[in-house]
Amino acid sequence: MKKRAIGHNGPLVSEIGLGCMGMSWLYGNADRNESIATIHAALDEGITLFDTGDFYGDGHNELLLREALQGIHRDNAFISVKFDGKLHSQGKNHRDRDNQPHAIKNCLEDTLLRLGVEYIDLYQPARLDPNEPIEETVGAIADMVKAGYVRYIGLSEVGVDTIRRAHAVHPISWLQIEYSLFNRGIETNILPTLRELGISLSAYGVLSRGLLSGTWSKDRVLGSDDKRGNAPRFTSENLEKNLAIVESLREIAKEKQVTVAQLAIAWVLSRGEDVIPLVGARKRSQLQDSLGALDLNLSSDDLLRINEAVPPELVAGEYYPIPREKWFFN
Repeated sequence: MKKRAIGHNGPLVSEIGLGCMGMSWLYGNADRNESIATIHAALDEGITLFDTGDFYGDGHNELLLREALQGIHRDNAFISVKFDGKLHSQGKNHRDRDNQPHAIKNCLEDTLLRLGVEYIDLYQPARLDPNEPIEETVGAIADMVKAGYVRYIGLSEVGVDTIRRAHAVHPISWLQIEYSLFNRGIETNILPTLRELGISLSAYGVLSRGLLSGTWSKDRVLGSDDKRGNAPRFTSENLEKNLAIVESLREIAKEKQVTVAQLAIAWVLSRGEDVIPLVGARKRSQLQDSLGALDLNLSSDDLLRINEAVPPELVAGEYYPIPREKWFFN
């Protein structure tokens, strides 16, 4: 598999990463054995980037990844971890988000134990803490870099001002944020800033929680434990509008003899060598479908047709039920 660099002259990772959240937390029907088999299949296909979080399944996701990576040479797995400033170890009480230096050290210690590793390749706060300056948060992680427990620092769900302030303290390697045909908002200010500073983009939500998989229908019923039931793009009125857009994409996909998912992932890959999409495959079949995007080369005419098929202003609803402004996104 081809590689892409993280940050300016940073490490090389597979051009597609595996987002592991859905294996533990987002969807209630994740299967442990299939999840581990999917991680093994990803390794066999050359995927080296694995993205997790200490709050995914309240620490379960890190334990799952540890089990799946048993016997794998450490250099073959680039592990990125988001932390939410809470302790998730069994028997410890949860707290409000706390990105103060001592709390970050405790969170990292727990993550290292759950993953069974000596260092984290990339460590990042999951959200901006309104009570803690980003300079203090990044400075604390930088201390962990100096100590050898973290190698690179990332950010998640923040805007231009925070990116610049954080990068002034310590080089930021990537920003993780939603980027897909259904959300191109970062192209106005955030993406140009990343490129100015030499920061990569870790794109999640490339299939918009499955809407861009091409397998969704308006008659599909979500289980009570499926978090997508609260997602604005899945409300009845919005869903019908969004699925109509997917049908426009399907026509292009049919002509190119690919799936809608492959077309959507290939579009994200086409946005630049500094863009690394994360695919949230929970099953080997989903992973194989996603990997088909790597063989799809989109011409300028293809990209023009895709842009015409998915006008950003026609996408109905946001990714999350809570506006990003509520996360102190700036």
